[in-house]
Amino acid sequence: MLNALGLLKERRFLPLFVTQFLGAFNDNLFKTAMVLFATYQIYNDPKIEQNFNALATAIGILPFFLLSALSGQLADTHDKARIIRIVKTAEIFIMLVGAGGLLLAVAGMQMAGLVMMLSAVLFLGVHSAFFGPIKYAILPQHLKEDEVLGGTGLVEAATYLAILSGTVMAGIVSPQGAAILVMVVAAIGWVTALFVPSAPRAGPKLVINYNPFTASWRVISATMHIPRLFMAIVAISFFWTMGAVLIIVFPPLAKNVLTADAQVSTFMIALFSVGVAIGSVAINAMLKGHTSAKYAPAAAIAMGLCVVAFSLLCRAWPEAPAGTPYHLREFVMMPSGWLIIAVLMAIAVTGGMFVVPLYAFLTTTVEKDQTARTVAANNVVNAGAMVVGAVVVQGVAALGVTPENMLFLVAAMSPVAAYLGQRLHVLCD
Repeated sequence: MLNALGLLKERRFLPLFVTQFLGAFNDNLFKTAMVLFATYQIYNDPKIEQNFNALATAIGILPFFLLSALSGQLADTHDKARIIRIVKTAEIFIMLVGAGGLLLAVAGMQMAGLVMMLSAVLFLGVHSAFFGPIKYAILPQHLKEDEVLGGTGLVEAATYLAILSGTVMAGIVSPQGAAILVMVVAAIGWVTALFVPSAPRAGPKLVINYNPFTASWRVISATMHIPRLFMAIVAISFFWTMGAVLIIVFPPLAKNVLTADAQVSTFMIALFSVGVAIGSVAINAMLKGHTSAKYAPAAAIAMGLCVVAFSLLCRAWPEAPAGTPYHLREFVMMPSGWLIIAVLMAIAVTGGMFVVPLYAFLTTTVEKDQTARTVAANNVVNAGAMVVGAVVVQGVAALGVTPENMLFLVAAMSPVAAYLGQRLHVLCD
């Protein structure tokens, strides 16, 4: 069996790996730059900051809900590599809008800038809705059966390392620098997409249903009646809802509870990304390439316990003197800062160990001409769950619930995720 890291030497995997890495990097560089600019330079109210983050999250997720079914049909009917190249061309124009909005906001035209930036977030969601099913569905066409879990783990790890890199870069460069960088990365991603090997349809050509609602219903109903796929999709949805809540509350929690600056907020999101990447690689080694949910229940419970510990640590955090927020160096020099770092890493590592094998179920237990639609069904359900999570965050915040208390919402979901993981293990292992 080809070692998972050995896939990085293969033409059948490397161009896709790099292309999706650059896309995730660019997406998160832009979104983080926008959120940090809004949180630290436009708004000065914890509730408004949290609601803006929730709004941006919901806008980015909505296209997954509406367009994933269409993207899955197209990917199972046409050459997936050709669709990738079309999507990467569109990214260049999307980033033109986003970069322009960021520059306008810096120049003082904040309302116009925010409208353009949120529009770019919406179109980036469309971009990801069409690219998402392909990056997983293409793997069974290019990889051997015993390589798919390893390839899936590498894609997941790269995605989160890209989130890390984009998030860190957004905290380092100026808004003007971010505007230039997103354009450069979009152009490089377009070039790497040209080298993705062809992946033509593996079955008969489909009659495309362009109605987003009936198409979504059909793709979900064609998938969710299969018990193993139902359990995998619902469990993944729970994970992403938990993750969405965490990402939404991180910036206001860093600013208003940990009384820290934007670099600390960026650092927290980066830690989460690194941890999920580590968990993605670790679970592949533990399972030795075998697709299994045997560790999913324990990983979900451990994640929930770590979230509780994180909330308790935040409550005990010593506030910085008024007007002098902690800088990153001060944060990491504090003993309690290291405890927060360790717990955040534990949350993310256990999350990665939970979710990666579930994605492998989606692509290895169906026919190759159905993989994109299966992933699309997953994306539709995931998107709906994450939108609900973002709305719940806004509603709970309106009731006066603080970010550190919001973490208990995530912890309360972990036993349900563990139950779903256990059911999947019983069904398939």
